[in-house]
Amino acid sequence: MNGFPPRLPERVALIVVLIALASNAVFAQNNAPAYPNKPIRLLVPFAPGGGADVVMRPFVQRLTERLGQSIVYENRGGAGGVLAGETVARAAPDGYTLLAGAVSVMTVTGNLVKIPFDPAKDFAPITKVADVSSLLGARPGLAPRTLKEMVEYAKAAPGKLIWGISGIGSAGHLGMERFRMEQGIDVTRVIYKGAGPGTLALLSNEIDIMSANPGVFMPHIKAGRLRPVAVSSAQRIAILPDIPTYAEMGFPGYIHGSWYGLVAPANTPPAIINRLYDESIKVLKEPDILAAFARDGGVPVGNTPQGFAREIREEIAASAKIIRAANIKL
Repeated sequence: MNGFPPRLPERVALIVVLIALASNAVFAQNNAPAYPNKPIRLLVPFAPGGGADVVMRPFVQRLTERLGQSIVYENRGGAGGVLAGETVARAAPDGYTLLAGAVSVMTVTGNLVKIPFDPAKDFAPITKVADVSSLLGARPGLAPRTLKEMVEYAKAAPGKLIWGISGIGSAGHLGMERFRMEQGIDVTRVIYKGAGPGTLALLSNEIDIMSANPGVFMPHIKAGRLRPVAVSSAQRIAILPDIPTYAEMGFPGYIHGSWYGLVAPANTPPAIINRLYDESIKVLKEPDILAAFARDGGVPVGNTPQGFAREIREEIAASAKIIRAANIKL
């Protein structure tokens, strides 16, 4: 009769069913394929040869070893990182398609134009891999030698100084606009798809100056084909101890750079996010990775997924202010 507890045989049958269901769940969990069990695809939203490669390639190589599974490293530049970002945002949330998140695609581009994803909502942050200082490099034949001389030159001849930009909305672009506004100078901007193509233009004397990760410029500095001017970090960097900071050159308060991290599509299972985070932290503690980052002006970070998500939201708001003030448009 309805409302009465089942008779003993029915209770026994119910218990047997519940035990069977629980056993099946445990069996399925214990026999689920371990992550990862196939190659992982990592999209990098920049052209080859840029600052992202300098940081992410050695990191990914060691992460591959720790995960015991290959990571396919794919450069997909253009559109301010939108192409790579959209691909990852729409990928299955299974941990097999990841994005090398960077300042541009994660915090800037969405403030410039409507994009087909929301960086704050459509990704599951894993960790920030590294902060990287920015180095201002100049073609050797440029007459102004110091940063102060370049500012004076730009004020005396508005638009004559040609400043290369490694992509609209890149860290170098926002840093340049901030510096330009603070100093009240006018420059001619030339946009490239990444630091790699921009560096080639600098070496070919197509532009006068450009900011990039130190690692991008170092081979050309050593060859005497490019002249370092100043670093935008709080202190001088180990690989260029003789190159002053912006503050030392008479521009205090100007600290700027880029960062790179790992993100997955939103709704990726926490167990997968935690596995990637745990292994990433181990990689970032390895002496050879610390040395590799130091050679390129990078500092490992390894913040938690929650901390990385909070930082992304804060930087989205900060970049919006610079973009409005500089009237930056695509």
